[in-house]
Amino acid sequence: MQQTFAEASFKQYRKSTHRKRFLDEMNRAVPWAELVAVIEPVYPKADGPGRPPVGIERMLRVLCL
Repeated sequence: MQQTFAEASFKQYRKSTHRKRFLDEMNRAVPWAELVAVIEPVYPKADGPGRPPVGIERMLRVLCL
């Protein structure tokens, strides 16, 4: 995706939002890869017809929020 002039030149002046700070802290505090490795053996696989399951890491992050 191509950046616009405004995005490229003013990116350094943006304030850090509360959401961004919270998610950054969560990424530092939670060992996502280790948790995914523990859950992966019992998480449903995309076998057969029907909607495929949501990714393990995404679902884990949603549940932790």
